[in-house]
Amino acid sequence: MPLPDDHLQYPRRGHHMDHDLYKWSDLFDRPRIAWPSGARVALWATPLAQWFPIDSTGKPFRAPGALTMPYPDYRHYTNRDYGNRVGIFRLLDVMSDLGIAGSVAMNAAVAERYPSLVEEVARRGHEILAHGLDMDHLHYGGMPEEDEAALIRHSLDILRSVSGQPVTGWLSPGRSQSHATLGLLAKNGIAYSCDWANDDMPFEMATPNGPIWAMPFAQETDDRTVMLDFKHTEDSWLAQVTDRFDVLYREAETYGGRIVSVPLHAWVAGVPYRIGAVREALSYMMGHDGVWAATGAEILKAFEASEAGHG
Repeated sequence: MPLPDDHLQYPRRGHHMDHDLYKWSDLFDRPRIAWPSGARVALWATPLAQWFPIDSTGKPFRAPGALTMPYPDYRHYTNRDYGNRVGIFRLLDVMSDLGIAGSVAMNAAVAERYPSLVEEVARRGHEILAHGLDMDHLHYGGMPEEDEAALIRHSLDILRSVSGQPVTGWLSPGRSQSHATLGLLAKNGIAYSCDWANDDMPFEMATPNGPIWAMPFAQETDDRTVMLDFKHTEDSWLAQVTDRFDVLYREAETYGGRIVSVPLHAWVAGVPYRIGAVREALSYMMGHDGVWAATGAEILKAFEASEAGHG
């Protein structure tokens, strides 16, 4: 049977990307970014407080780190919940000891169940970063837009109410989005999203409801990715995350300010035999001159101010 005439007619054939969300850009040709007090690197430490429901459906797919055993999977459920009962406080203590302000990516379900944890995070000067409802409510292609809109509103209402913060940053569970996610986030007052892994600096994305910034949230040196997916040791993670810092710190001298993102899952990095590597990594970074530890919202504000200065 011959091929139909339209077989080789592609809707986006040509020299361009697969979407119109942002323009292609060479990082090394962009204007220099200036951080406060002349800092070379903005250090963005981001603990994650996640809730994996014991009755997870795993639809349309399981989020990274999801429960895997037949119901009731107490073994993995309690391991994940360790992060919200114990691990998160180890991470917060390390950050306090080193004078690091950062963002805590939190499922709304965690805020509902542990409001005292939200209070402690805010008391220590950290930003609440919205991390969806829980790790079983994913955002995905084919999801009815009205359902996703309600899910985003519900998640943000909880986090804003419990924390008293404006909550302007978003990290989707599993870093998964639908075609509508960015527009719905912008409509609900979100200034930046952490789901895209294609840059080392913020860049602006277009949505039907106005622009939203993509913030560089490290994926390949994410603690869970390195230690659980790749099955590397905590010492190997330490080498990789400090190598990342070294490269960006050197680049900053020539090309302007850089961002070093350090995601830390409370149930992964907060266990006793890994917390020492976390302390060593963050101590190493803070031991350099010109390192500014800040929240995601603070980093974005400084970035926008520097961008405007070039405008």
